[in-house]
Amino acid sequence: MARNINRNFSSSMAKRKSNVILAAVEATSQTVTKKARIMYESEDIEDVTEPVPHRASNPWKVGAHVSAAGGVENAILNASKIGANAFALFLKSQRKWTSPPLRPESISTFKSSMKEYGYGPGHVLPHGSYLINLGNPDSAKREKSYDCFLDDLRRCEQLGLELYNFHPGSTVGLATPSESIAFIAECINRAHQDTKDSKAGSGNVIGSDFAHLGEIISQVEDKTRIGVCLDTCHMFAAGYDIRTKEGWLSTVTEFDTRVGLEYLRGMHLNDSKEGLGLKKDRHENLGIGHLSLSAFAHILTDPRMQDIPLILETPSHEETSKDWGVWQKELEVLNKLSKSVEEGGRLSSEAEYDQLTQEIREAIKAASRKARKSPTKDGSKKGK
Repeated sequence: MARNINRNFSSSMAKRKSNVILAAVEATSQTVTKKARIMYESEDIEDVTEPVPHRASNPWKVGAHVSAAGGVENAILNASKIGANAFALFLKSQRKWTSPPLRPESISTFKSSMKEYGYGPGHVLPHGSYLINLGNPDSAKREKSYDCFLDDLRRCEQLGLELYNFHPGSTVGLATPSESIAFIAECINRAHQDTKDSKAGSGNVIGSDFAHLGEIISQVEDKTRIGVCLDTCHMFAAGYDIRTKEGWLSTVTEFDTRVGLEYLRGMHLNDSKEGLGLKKDRHENLGIGHLSLSAFAHILTDPRMQDIPLILETPSHEETSKDWGVWQKELEVLNKLSKSVEEGGRLSSEAEYDQLTQEIREAIKAASRKARKSPTKDGSKKGK
């Protein structure tokens, strides 16, 4: 047995409520314009009018991991700009052990904007720090991770969010997988106690092997506050072939057997630059990689995947322009795929898949051209 738990473990923590009801946002035929307060890292707060595209009314809640630069409240506007029905964000710097606390005005604006833009707390999937390793056998280092982890959970509490997604980590070659899994479960149980009266707590765990997930969950005391976030690229890299309908159904059946579908709280939707079972986590835009759009059609027509956040972590290709046209196109395609459920989960022809893939390719080309023309920090252009 390998001595390292795969670093692509992804977990989310949530305190579930039995009576949570989240309404879908109805689509409109016109673009809505809303007054929004946008803050950027190097700029003062300013009032601007932003066009907000309509969001498709869809039980499959697709979105993307959007920027929260300048304040967590900005993630809501960024999600609405691409027509997302769900979104992910970082609650603080993902590469620092400590960060300034959330500002009271950010908390207030975040909560009011959630209502204004029609997002439910169960469709927001905050992502934890990349530094966290709750499986580290070194007690001092594990405690440092726990403090960072708990700080994230308390930020979820402040914002009224229900889910929290994090990477539990690795054995760092100094423990067995079972030993590290026990450390992870111990930290989750402790976090449940430390956030017992909060509105957000613990949630999802995912690894390269479904058996690891089952082992972690078996050691968590409050199983109503634990769940799993699956990643299509991670699964494919680990050897789960979800490209065919039969492969997808087989994978879900194995997950249900080893973990339980009742623990599924969200998914990351990513194509893969690498082939099946190569253990390489390299995300690609939908339809461009080895998975192809058909894999995502299986997900977007499976009713068991409804009403959970389905989050893109694909390349945006346009960090400078902040238009995120590629994500907007990918979400449009995903919504089209979900509408094909009447045809048994498939579009009427492979030509339609090819056409949708070509639309994504064209969006990537347009974003790349715009990025080359965008000025860099020194005022020069990236390309000619």
